[in-house]
Amino acid sequence: MDTLEARYRLLLDGLRRSAPDGGIRLLAVSKAQPAAAVRALAALGQCAFGENYVQEALAKQRELADLKLEWHLIGPLQSNKSREAARHFDWVQSVDRAKLLPLLDRERPADRPALNVLLQVNIDGEASKSGCAPEDVMALAEAAAALPRLRLRGLMAIPEPHPDTAQRRAAFARMRALFEALRERHPGCDTLSMGMSEDWPLALAEGATLIRVGSALFGARPATP
Repeated sequence: MDTLEARYRLLLDGLRRSAPDGGIRLLAVSKAQPAAAVRALAALGQCAFGENYVQEALAKQRELADLKLEWHLIGPLQSNKSREAARHFDWVQSVDRAKLLPLLDRERPADRPALNVLLQVNIDGEASKSGCAPEDVMALAEAAAALPRLRLRGLMAIPEPHPDTAQRRAAFARMRALFEALRERHPGCDTLSMGMSEDWPLALAEGATLIRVGSALFGARPATP
């Protein structure tokens, strides 16, 4: 039966087969899904959820305040939303420019742990996609690591959904090499976020430590009016 529980169990089984030693984190992408769907998945044991839009996420967080969930911002972050992002998320995976860093650092509440940040990389150089250029990663990492209320955890990417599997896997491989170079300078980095519903096995094969899955869990997103 094609239910939320069945899809979740199937995905977890696939992750165990692909990475039997564990260590792979699953981020459930709940963009455009109702809070009730998040609650249902949380009841099955999922605790980490990713949202693209700050305001949409805040509404769900209020409705689900009785649950202990981990919230990741995975969509592009506008500077004027940095206060809400710093105060209401556990992770920001979409840091792509230096301007965001002091804003997030300044707004992170002192009574909360440092904000986990990933640097988003535009690994294929797509004009329509957010992310810093690969050659800018190290400078951006140095700036992030220098701020006390931020914790640099690694990299994130959304490679071009190329129909050629080999080309898509090559992009993941370039991200892995960049991540390994980053870890040489910042050994505390432990997260390479890449791979989504349609290509997460390729991402795992190239070293992903966190995959972001939406439609394979929740089914097709509701149509927008």
